[in-house]
Amino acid sequence: MVNAKLKRALGFRDLILFYVVSGLSLRWIATAAATGPSAIAVWFTALCGFFLPLAACVLDLSSRYPAEGGLYIWTREAFGPFPAFMSAWTYWMSNLPYFPAILFFAASSLLYLGGPMKRLADSPLYFLAFTVVMLALITLMNVVGLNTGKWLNNLGAIGTLIPALILVALGIISFLRFGSATHFTVGAMVPRPRMKNFIFLSTIFFAFGGCEAASFMGEEIREPRRVIPQSLFLAGFILAVGYIAGTLSLLVALPPENISGLSGFLTAIDLLARHISLSALVAPIAALVAISNIGAASAYLSSTARLPFVAGVHRYLPAAFGRVHPRFRTPHVALMSYGAAGIVFGVLGQAGASIRGAYDMLVAMGVITYFIPYLFLFASAIRLQSQPLAPGSFRLPGGKRSIVTLAWIGFLSTACTIVLSLFPAEDDAHPSLTFFKIVIMTLVLLVAGVAIYRSSRRPQQPDISSQ
Repeated sequence: MVNAKLKRALGFRDLILFYVVSGLSLRWIATAAATGPSAIAVWFTALCGFFLPLAACVLDLSSRYPAEGGLYIWTREAFGPFPAFMSAWTYWMSNLPYFPAILFFAASSLLYLGGPMKRLADSPLYFLAFTVVMLALITLMNVVGLNTGKWLNNLGAIGTLIPALILVALGIISFLRFGSATHFTVGAMVPRPRMKNFIFLSTIFFAFGGCEAASFMGEEIREPRRVIPQSLFLAGFILAVGYIAGTLSLLVALPPENISGLSGFLTAIDLLARHISLSALVAPIAALVAISNIGAASAYLSSTARLPFVAGVHRYLPAAFGRVHPRFRTPHVALMSYGAAGIVFGVLGQAGASIRGAYDMLVAMGVITYFIPYLFLFASAIRLQSQPLAPGSFRLPGGKRSIVTLAWIGFLSTACTIVLSLFPAEDDAHPSLTFFKIVIMTLVLLVAGVAIYRSSRRPQQPDISSQ
């Protein structure tokens, strides 16, 4: 146990909603639908090649070691302290650009409320202020405690599920009135072997990540060995059905050329609602989408901040990161530091052209490093199968053989995804420059992690100070 002073605040319902808000992103539904009917096959490929192996390994590892830090602890048990630190470092850093991106999307969603909000569409100050205020609020609520912060996650999950259900309903209504707007054939549903489609597959793998994050708060979950498997099974079903049914609904209601990709969920909803004379639905859906993205930012900030917390406990970061607030029983220093780092990224994202260029470079670091922690996770699942399970631990049917097989599938899929992430988009004006930028910035981040580890390494006397 890392720290007995942490409070077990998350139960079965909270974990289901956490998995939904961290794993089901409405943005990816539009991204997939914009590519046409072949997106359905891509969803199934990502589901079998990445999500199912990831979920199985998370279930096994979190049952073996239901401790605070999740990924960090699993990698430490399998390979030692240095790989553990690097897995946590890459996960922590690669998620920083996520906060301004997801909150920018939330701010954009609110523009669909109409009225005075429309005038803010071209205001960088609006997007910056929204990002800073939301990150400050998220950080404050999670510092006060998971009993408080979890409500942002729970509301975010509700804000995700309701628009997804409405989308499916609108798709059914549109089909009954007008038939399918997209022509589904066997040929159209089979992805063509083009580099563009392979790169898109890696994007969809990204959409299925996240189910490992709840386990980072292992010592703040009530009965984790029982609750994590139960909640992840149910939430995993919701995620798979949500992505596939949502994509089908959009394609049935609108032709792919009318769906604008990553930022196009609400644009598609707007077109669809006007198409069936239900425009009044757009504003409330927009508000729910904004709430869902705020909840997703809260879920990732609260869970990922546990990585520097545990690294601080083990003295690979300054000991202050490992402190627990005496009243709120939360890792307040790690939370506030991560929230502040997210705000810095938000400022860079809305700054002038030269600073924006620096921000784009920072984002480039996260393209590959996002997937590196999954290599550690799958490798740890394979390595730790030789160790006995504690009484009451979850065991996948088929035991060791099933886990090892799935972990190898996940490992190879992730390795292929990293390779595909090196390829620039087809419309990139400077593909060679983009390639070298991604590689160099990834190396910079990895070297920085090595330098911090080497400079901070000291005798492992966990600091459980509550000051």
